Amino acid sequence: MRTLGRIIGIGTVAMAALTLTACGGDDDKAAAAPTRVCTADDIGVTGGFGENPKITIPDDCKPPTELISKDLVAGSGPGATAGQALSMNYSLVTWSDKKKLDSSFDRGKPFPLTLGAGQVIQGWDQGLVGIEQGARRLLIVPPTLGYGAGGNGVKPNETLVFVTDAVKIGQ
Repeated sequence: MRTLGRIIGIGTVAMAALTLTACGGDDDKAAAAPTRVCTADDIGVTGGFGENPKITIPDDCKPPTELISKDLVAGSGPGATAGQALSMNYSLVTWSDKKKLDSSFDRGKPFPLTLGAGQVIQGWDQGLVGIEQGARRLLIVPPTLGYGAGGNGVKPNETLVFVTDAVKIGQ
């Protein structure tokens, strides 16, 4: 009977282990991960041109792997081209923790740059092409066009969400 008791005991332990595994354990976290890729329409932005925006990133979708650029407020005049001087206000929220990392709005001073000159991340050099003065644009920048493995206080392979206002285009 001792042998039978050991076999039943082992079987009971094995069955309990299978039951726990079937119930999920750590697999629930992977199963709960979003499968749908976010679009520009999924990102919440409040405030109009010139106002410090509030950016909301949803939990039910994952970050895109391609640059997304969408005008939220139309501007006027010719669109920006490579080599032009721009004066931009911006707010940056990091995807992973959904917190504001930086904002020229908070500092009260627009950020100057020359478009396409490599002074900023590639996501800006590519995503701001065509922006018109007075426009507000959403940029969702994948790590390959942002800071990649990390830098400037950004986590490795972080997706960046910017709301940018084109304060001035050209000299």
